[in-house]
Amino acid sequence: MKEQYKSYLELYKSRKNTFHILIKSLKKNKDLDRLFFKAHDEVFEEVDCLSCANCCSTISPIFKSRDVERLSRFLKMKPGAFIEEYLILDDDDDYVLKSLPCPFLGDDNYCGVYDHRPSACREYPHTNHRNMRVHLGLAKKNCVVCPAVVKVLQTVEVSITKKAAE
Repeated sequence: MKEQYKSYLELYKSRKNTFHILIKSLKKNKDLDRLFFKAHDEVFEEVDCLSCANCCSTISPIFKSRDVERLSRFLKMKPGAFIEEYLILDDDDDYVLKSLPCPFLGDDNYCGVYDHRPSACREYPHTNHRNMRVHLGLAKKNCVVCPAVVKVLQTVEVSITKKAAE
């Protein structure tokens, strides 16, 4: 992981309470979706997930039945065999990876099943959804893992501060 990305995660650790207060206050912001869309686009012009892959190394996506079907078809396996080889049920009865890092993550941080990856991977880090109010809890959780989420929240915070100063 790039040092710059590590510094974002360290920033979150050092300002954890401030970020949590920000996230709580964002629930009331009428312009929330626009702020997040704009910040997400700006941040991902700078952040290269292939230089990080912390998500693929440290957390598992949830595998929905359609994800299992798509991946097992791609890997030419029966869904039951795919589940047996790669997945377990977590405490919420969701299928997640048995082991980390993700078995499909290559040494070059490329995903070996990228075009067939689970929907949770496709949508990660969940900072560009409509109705971001629903996803603020995920943003809070993902700050520990994803430097881009920290940078998105920091960018949103700066935008709100600038607007308030005008």
